[in-house]
Amino acid sequence: MQVAFIGLGNMGAPMAINLIKAGHSVKAFDLSTEALARVKAEGGHSATSALDAVQGAEVVISMLPASQHVEGLYLGKDGQSGLLAAIARGALIIDSSTIAASTSQKVAKAAAATGIDFIDAPVSGGTGGAIAGTLTFMVGGSDAQLARAQPLLEKMGANIFHAGAVGAGQTAKICNNMLLGILMVGTSEAIALGVANGLDPKVLSEIMRRSSGGNWALEKYNPFPGVHENAPASKGYAGGFGTNLMLKDLGLAQENAIATQASTPLGGLARSIYAAHSLSGHGAEDFSSVIKMLQKKV
Repeated sequence: MQVAFIGLGNMGAPMAINLIKAGHSVKAFDLSTEALARVKAEGGHSATSALDAVQGAEVVISMLPASQHVEGLYLGKDGQSGLLAAIARGALIIDSSTIAASTSQKVAKAAAATGIDFIDAPVSGGTGGAIAGTLTFMVGGSDAQLARAQPLLEKMGANIFHAGAVGAGQTAKICNNMLLGILMVGTSEAIALGVANGLDPKVLSEIMRRSSGGNWALEKYNPFPGVHENAPASKGYAGGFGTNLMLKDLGLAQENAIATQASTPLGGLARSIYAAHSLSGHGAEDFSSVIKMLQKKV
């Protein structure tokens, strides 16, 4: 397929590369020339702009930071037309950004009016999953739209869930990431407490991993440096999933909870903790760096 891929961050670039390896023709755009060069080195094509990227594309995939970026990209802003005016009728848009469900629904409605299919398909699995092609996709859209997207999603992920109509994928994602934020704070607290009492973080982590406290962070993404060799914690908290992105997702969850009158006290607390961590200068670090807030100062 002729694929336009817009947004080559820590997740987007390896996703685009997996599509190239699967034999698809990928024309990519990102503001980072380094990211473009990385995709081009794998056999992709670099575009001079998002508008250039979508010319002739059968499928457009976007992986952007926030709602305003997705809305601006497709619907336009500041008097400029969005990509919906340039994408071929009958094309499919797969937006894998994590944004508000209402934004996905707004863009999908506008896309449908111009004869373009739009699904929201946010992902989980981290940069490791993006590289390995084992991501989990949470899809919002019709059965027919998912069937169109499936051949591409299968090249980037191992688990594809149809959450419901457009916007349902985003709702599932914010529920997942709210839980992830809560679990990372709790895991960090527990490890920090053990280390303050002289326990070896590797031994403690393994005890908890195999006990009732076991969770994904202990399994694959330990926040303590040196426990997991490939985790961001062992790489100076570089790469991975940024604190500010987790803060954004926790904010989306709280906005949704207010709108639906749902009770999410731990989600609200996690958001406050990550807000404080970001304000302390750790916004660009991986979200597992929250353990720094909780460690005993020597």
